[in-house]
Amino acid sequence: MKIRLITPAPPSSLAGNRATAIRWARIFKSLGHSVEISVDYQGEEADLMVALHAWRSAAAIDLFSTKYPDRPLIVAITGTDAYKFIHTHPQPTLHSIERADLLVGLHDLIANTMPKQHRHKMRVIYQSARSMRARQPVKRSFRVCVAGHLRDEKDSLRPAMAVRDLPASSRIKIEHYGKAHTEDWAQQAEKEMAHNARYRWHGEVPHAKLRKIYRSSHLLALPSRMEGGANVISEAVTAGLPVIASHIDGSIGLLGEDYPGYYEVENADRLREQLLRAESDKNFYQSLQAACEKRRELFTPANERKGWQQVLKELKKL
Repeated sequence: MKIRLITPAPPSSLAGNRATAIRWARIFKSLGHSVEISVDYQGEEADLMVALHAWRSAAAIDLFSTKYPDRPLIVAITGTDAYKFIHTHPQPTLHSIERADLLVGLHDLIANTMPKQHRHKMRVIYQSARSMRARQPVKRSFRVCVAGHLRDEKDSLRPAMAVRDLPASSRIKIEHYGKAHTEDWAQQAEKEMAHNARYRWHGEVPHAKLRKIYRSSHLLALPSRMEGGANVISEAVTAGLPVIASHIDGSIGLLGEDYPGYYEVENADRLREQLLRAESDKNFYQSLQAACEKRRELFTPANERKGWQQVLKELKKL
C-alpha cells in the first residue's frame, strides 16, 4: 500500500510532529508499505492518507477525501486540535474529523474531546521511545529537565517560577531545552535567567543530546496547559526518569489517574512543593519511579507497531 503521511512540520524541524511522522513512516515501512512524508498535498496518488493535525492539515485532508472518496483516511488528533482549534477554528477542524474513516489519538482520554457522533472512530496508539542505558544523575545538583518549546500551551516558565524562592538547602536546578516560538518568549527566558540562578534555558537541542540529558537528570517536569499525548513522557518513562506533570488529560491519559506526581495547572506553589518533595522524600521519589515503571510497556516500539498494525488491518474491513 502507498501511504501519504502529512505533517505540518518541515524536514528541517526538530519539533515533535516531525519526529512522530518519521517514526510512523518507519513503522509503516516495516509492515511492508511505501511511505511519502510531506508538508502539503497536491493530489498525488496514494492508497491511504495519514494526516497529523486536523486543523493544520485541513487542506490536504479535504483534497484527498474529495479526490479519492473511496480511499481510507486517518486523521491523528493533536493536543492543539483537541483542546484549542476545535473551539477556535471549529469549521476546518470538525470537517477533517468528519472526513476521517478513523481517528488516532495518543492518550486514553482524547476521545472525550471529540463530538459524540465521532468518538467511535478514535483509536489510541501510544508513542514509543527507544530504550537507553541506565540513568546516572549528576551529583552536583538535583537536576530537573524541562523538554518543550517555549509557548503559551506549554506554560513554559512555570518551573522557573516554582524555584525562585527555594530554601538555600535545596539543590534543585531547572534545565530547560526547547525553541522559543517568539522573540518575546526568548526575552522572557533570558530575563528569568538573569534573576534566577536556579533556571537555565539552553534553546533547542538535537534529540540525541536530549536523550543524554534524560540520563543525567533526576526528574522531568511537564508544566503544559494542554497536551495531546506528549512524547517526552514516553521518553522519560522509558529512561526510568520520574515525571512531575500538570494535572491535565493529556498527561493523565498516559500516566494514569492515580499517578502521584501531578500538580494543579499553573500553580507554581504546588509545583514547588512537588519538586521539593521529590528532592527530599526518598519514599515519594521511589513511588514516582515505581508508577512510571508500571507504564513502561505502553511506550515500547513493539507496542506502537502493534497499534498501527491493528489500525491498518481494521481499515481493510471498513
